[in-house]
Amino acid sequence: MTRRVLIVGASRGLGLGLTARFLARDWDVTATVRQPSAPLADLATGGRLRIEAGIDIDDDAAVADLRARIAEVPDFDIVFVVAGVATQAGTPAALLPREVVGAVFQTNAVSPIRFAEAFHRRVAPGGLIVLMTSKLGSVSLNRGGGWSSYRASKAALNTLARSFVGQHKGADWGVVLMHPGWVRTDLGGHRATLDVETSARGMVGVLESRLGQRGCVYLDYTGETVPW
Repeated sequence: MTRRVLIVGASRGLGLGLTARFLARDWDVTATVRQPSAPLADLATGGRLRIEAGIDIDDDAAVADLRARIAEVPDFDIVFVVAGVATQAGTPAALLPREVVGAVFQTNAVSPIRFAEAFHRRVAPGGLIVLMTSKLGSVSLNRGGGWSSYRASKAALNTLARSFVGQHKGADWGVVLMHPGWVRTDLGGHRATLDVETSARGMVGVLESRLGQRGCVYLDYTGETVPW
């Protein structure tokens, strides 16, 4: 049976790595990007990758347009929202311009939940909505205080996801808040401990094992639970 995944934010980094891994596992992949991506296009050689450009999760009209564009695609076993930002993350939130903090919260917390609300009816029975978070969003693990605006935005995403599941009691899908590990990407930096392939391989394995399970869980790329 064909398995299908929608990956939102696949032009580079973890989104690109996840696309490659799902394809290697024989999934059909629909991948969205804001701008055309040559590395992503290079993966579209086997006929199992569909690329949808011009999709910004902060743009409700673009999200609605995506829903219309792919209306004929069968429902997805996984909808994975990868997109996120870490704008001026090293500056304490209290010192950032309000518009910067607001934009981080929109992209990292509000927009993924709005996307989930727009697409939950496109999730197949037993499927998953997956939201890329971080263990930096764990309130109980926050002892250093760095990256405060980013941390807070991911904590907000986690809370909104719990609310989202509560608002859809009885739905035949689950929600996974996924921490990918500290990965060498533009966001994670060159000192990170994981490469993209290792993180993506782990995440895909965890998600394949979670299919059919409901509720909301906060996991890392090895399948370990992250403290709230």
